[in-house]
Amino acid sequence: MSVQVKCFDEEHELDLESVVNEFLKTLPYQSVIDIKYSISHFSDTEGQVYSYSAMIIYEA
Repeated sequence: MSVQVKCFDEEHELDLESVVNEFLKTLPYQSVIDIKYSISHFSDTEGQVYSYSAMIIYEA
């Protein structure tokens, strides 16, 4: 087996939750090593933009 990563980035927290949960369903039981979560925000011409990110580290 090898260690792999999968990264996700969404503008809405619930969208991130949804895509991460869908990906986790595809993995074998107990293959997840760790999940890293991050939130950032910045301003652009349309206002504040949020970025919700997750990186899943797993065995493949």
